[in-house]
Amino acid sequence: MSDEIDRDTHDHDLTYENEQSTVTIPLKEYDKLRGRQQFITDKSLISVIDKIEELVRALRKHIVRTDFD
Repeated sequence: MSDEIDRDTHDHDLTYENEQSTVTIPLKEYDKLRGRQQFITDKSLISVIDKIEELVRALRKHIVRTDFD
């Protein structure tokens, strides 16, 4: 029974093995990724934005601007 507990503990400890590791990328690639932060690239979010744009265009057809001055 104690062998089973030790094995479970060891397996559990292995799950934390890579938590302290870091990833290194070239500065040029980092700059490219930083530049992409300004843009929306998620396809589902782009779809929602396109739908909002379509709805706004439909609403603009019903706007009547008049001068009451």
